[in-house]
Amino acid sequence: MEIKPEKKEKFYSLPVEDIIQKYRTSYDGLSSTQVRRLQMEYGENKLSAGHHKTYLEMFIEQFKDFMIIVLLAAALIAGLIAHEWTDAVIILAVVILNAIFGVFQESKAENAIEALKNMATPKARVKRDGDIQEIDSTDLVPGDIVVLEAGDIVPADLRLYETSTLKIEESSLTGESIPVQKLGTTITEPNVALGDQKDMAFSGTNVTFGRGTGIVVSTGMNTEIGQIASMISENDDTTTPLQRNLSQLGKVLTYIILAISALIFLIGMVKNDANWIDMLIVAISIAVAAIPEGLPAIVTIILALGTQKLSKRNAIIRKLPAVETLGSTDIIGSDKTGTLTLNQMTVEKVYTDRQLLDSDVGLDQQDMTLRIMNFANDSQIQADGTLLGDPTETALIKFGQKNDFFIQDELKITPRVNDLPFDSDRKMMTSINQFGDNAYLVMTKGAPDEILKRCNQYLQGNELHDLTEEDQKDILDVNNDLAKQALRVLGFAYKVIDEMPSPINSDTIENDLVFAGMVGMIDPERPEAKAAVAEAKQAGIRTIMITGDHQVTAQAIATRLGIISENANEAVISGSQLSQMSDEELDQNVEQYSVYARVNPADKVRIVKAWQSKNKVVAMTGDGVNDAPALKAADIGIGMGINGTEVSKNASDMVLADDNFATIVHAIKEGRKVFANIQKSIQYLMSANLGEVLTLFVLTIMGWDILAPVQLLWINLVTDTFPAIALGVEPTEKGIMKEKPRGRNSTFFSGGVFPAIIYQGIIEGLITLGVYYWALNFPVHTDYAMIHHDAQTMAYVTLGLIQLFHAFNVKSFSKSIFQQNIFANKTFNWAIVVSLILLGVTILVPGFNQMFHVTQLNLSQWGVVVLGGILMVVIVEFVKLFQRVFSRKGN
Repeated sequence: MEIKPEKKEKFYSLPVEDIIQKYRTSYDGLSSTQVRRLQMEYGENKLSAGHHKTYLEMFIEQFKDFMIIVLLAAALIAGLIAHEWTDAVIILAVVILNAIFGVFQESKAENAIEALKNMATPKARVKRDGDIQEIDSTDLVPGDIVVLEAGDIVPADLRLYETSTLKIEESSLTGESIPVQKLGTTITEPNVALGDQKDMAFSGTNVTFGRGTGIVVSTGMNTEIGQIASMISENDDTTTPLQRNLSQLGKVLTYIILAISALIFLIGMVKNDANWIDMLIVAISIAVAAIPEGLPAIVTIILALGTQKLSKRNAIIRKLPAVETLGSTDIIGSDKTGTLTLNQMTVEKVYTDRQLLDSDVGLDQQDMTLRIMNFANDSQIQADGTLLGDPTETALIKFGQKNDFFIQDELKITPRVNDLPFDSDRKMMTSINQFGDNAYLVMTKGAPDEILKRCNQYLQGNELHDLTEEDQKDILDVNNDLAKQALRVLGFAYKVIDEMPSPINSDTIENDLVFAGMVGMIDPERPEAKAAVAEAKQAGIRTIMITGDHQVTAQAIATRLGIISENANEAVISGSQLSQMSDEELDQNVEQYSVYARVNPADKVRIVKAWQSKNKVVAMTGDGVNDAPALKAADIGIGMGINGTEVSKNASDMVLADDNFATIVHAIKEGRKVFANIQKSIQYLMSANLGEVLTLFVLTIMGWDILAPVQLLWINLVTDTFPAIALGVEPTEKGIMKEKPRGRNSTFFSGGVFPAIIYQGIIEGLITLGVYYWALNFPVHTDYAMIHHDAQTMAYVTLGLIQLFHAFNVKSFSKSIFQQNIFANKTFNWAIVVSLILLGVTILVPGFNQMFHVTQLNLSQWGVVVLGGILMVVIVEFVKLFQRVFSRKGN
């Protein structure tokens, strides 16, 4: 039975009694009869599995691409009608290999729901029929009373009503790495963000401390994690710019090829009065020559090579088109924690001895602030030195170790004998340690304003001073300044007592304290992140921060990173403000905001789609379950390899092995290079094929001998394959990250490439025809058949040489070949050499002449042929020079 998600109620704002009445339960739990009825109504507490495509379905889908359909049609026509079975086999082989590779990539991409399902806990402790029972979590129903303890995974969404120092780590849902202190009291504020719903516990999150009891309010697909699973299913993979470009290219080619082939067929029938079957074969030969049958394979190879290069830089590509999509990115929507920051709480400022110091200023081991932050601390130090506990507390221990203060050694001298755990009402915790034979050292840590209320003295130097109202104001001013910098501030105080009071509670212990100092802590930004944000900005790419963290913290980090300017309050919006906006309002105002704080999963998807409505290509980074729907909705989803959940990784197109924002910017640079290189390959292939078509077209109109199908096939194989692939590994051109994003609507023909293809193809055709004409008018033989045979051979070799020489032209669209190191690409150099050898073999090696219908050329004929190839370079160089001069004048 599949239960579809229902609209979520605001259970956090409902009184417990109302929830008990809603589900007809009690504090003793449900009865067995009620459980059976509710299980029929709500189904099992598990996530429904999405549809998984079979290998056959995935294989068939590979053939829906328009370009692939064109190639299949060409293969059928070439084989069945023209009987050019060699062409047909090659085309089919390319198409099938491309489809197999696509299936291999896609088969790894549909595991997000399964990963979500695996997050569920296998057991849950519930109250039923008045007794505590341990049951499978799948059997839970709304109304069940669940008991939580440290180490548990929350089995369903719960409305808490009893808590005892309960802390739950919710980073997978909210992005907030610090465990949340949970309460049993009802929240009265409206529109509270997920991370602030402190009377709720959510399915799949981890209990790190304390215990609690709550009522199940949502199960299965109706939980917060279930809503995310639903959004993942709804957001199908987005068509990438590469896929759109190739589809458009296929359509353009088809129209052009059909028009030219039909025209040649009609001209041949009318002008030459030829047999219609012969002319159909000619037309089909031209169509086969015009179709770059190797293009899908070449694009796949270029993408695969880019994938390998990125993997060496910690960017793991899960879907090949993602490489190119990165290059068209306009917007990077990044989570804060772990991506832009280190995901490590760190002491940044220390206020001690009434002085504010940077954390790198060494403290004396006897400094009281240093000692209290380590003693009033529940972190556990493992045998191997690793720390377990709250990230804030472990950061304090690390700070102590940095200052040569080792708490495990100090506890041997000053052991803890009692404590008062942290309480959200008091906002502090206290450790009581043995101090000598007849004294105790009371050390308190907590919110500075609450700590100061319990103090009547402060420590400066080695002397105690009375704490006046003016002193308190000065200390609170420092506290406020640190808070404005988005630092989490903790205060420290102490006192020495001669005997242990009875009873031990806050009233008897936490009073008449001596204020020692404060620390300001933050999850700091990655050192390289600021430079990466600046590089992205220079490239016209806007970085926006989408985080579950608090607004003040998010704004401060964004300012420090250069995402927003100082005091750019208008650029920051909270999740509660966002939830009150309609989709239309968000679409209109999305360009105003660069920082989104305390957002819910659905909001992230809305943000992505709002930017996409502005025709922007959006890359979304994320590590938590809450990021998965947005990762799926984005043009390219980027998961985190270290701190990311399996859900976010499986929903991504790319995974960062180092969780580093700077790696994304490098990947974008690589993506731009990949697009430029694919564009070079397409320019090369299309201009070459246009040259072939033009040559055949004119030869047909003039009634001259056209090139033999085997000659066309060999030229396509030799000149199209190796140089086109080698162009795909061209080095990155200088200044590529100073160019603006090319835009969602750009194609491989954009940026002047289409006119270049046209004029370069025409030049190739005219030079080839010119050589053919020269061979007819300046023959070396007297026999009519040999003259035409030589002309055909020279046209064949010229067409091949021109294309190989032209490959040097397209290494840069606008730069002269003399402005760059044209021999830097060793792969390209070898490709040209191999292609020249393969072309020359058909002429120079005895035995191949008859196979390829060619003759031996003398020195003068070779001179004309080579001159034709060089002429192609010279003409294109003059055009490039004109373009550069015109561009400078235009600027």
